[in-house]
Amino acid sequence: MPKIDAATVADHRAQQRAALLDAARELLAEGDASRVTFAAVARRTGLARNSVYKYFPDRQHLLTEVVREAAPRWTERIHAALAAAGDSPQERVAAYVTAQLEMVRDGEHRIARATADDQEAAALRAGADEAHRALLDPLVAALRDLGDDAPLMTARLLQGFVNAATTALEAGADYDAVADRAVRLAVAALGGVAAT
Repeated sequence: MPKIDAATVADHRAQQRAALLDAARELLAEGDASRVTFAAVARRTGLARNSVYKYFPDRQHLLTEVVREAAPRWTERIHAALAAAGDSPQERVAAYVTAQLEMVRDGEHRIARATADDQEAAALRAGADEAHRALLDPLVAALRDLGDDAPLMTARLLQGFVNAATTALEAGADYDAVADRAVRLAVAALGGVAAT
């Protein structure tokens, strides 16, 4: 019987599962979802390849779970940034853009990017789409406070600034210059939607 390094078998299984997810996340952060195989994940955790099947029935379930677990981290970061920004809708929009670009800078976006390029992307995109909707919620609230009569549409359009900035950062553009420009453009765009 294998050695259990936890108080209970359930704790041991939870630790093993978390280790497998961490290994998959590390491989994704390196930028290529095709590298996330059960063999590679097993090597990183020191488990036998067939042990991975005890926790995940297939690779798609493993990748989906990585995205599902990452999403709350992303939304918590966005909510924390907006909470610290103050009451001004403009400050909250600036914080929203900044927080997302910081996640790009810190490598969090590589997980979503790697899974979006994966051959099994359809199932993974569903989880990523749900995460993106959750990310938009605080921005929609800030726009509503500004008096925007179509805050979801505006939020999606403002997200375009973030997406374009993300593309620039991934192409090697200077972080400070891109983040500053994206924030200024997003805040300036609010003038077109504020209640008169």
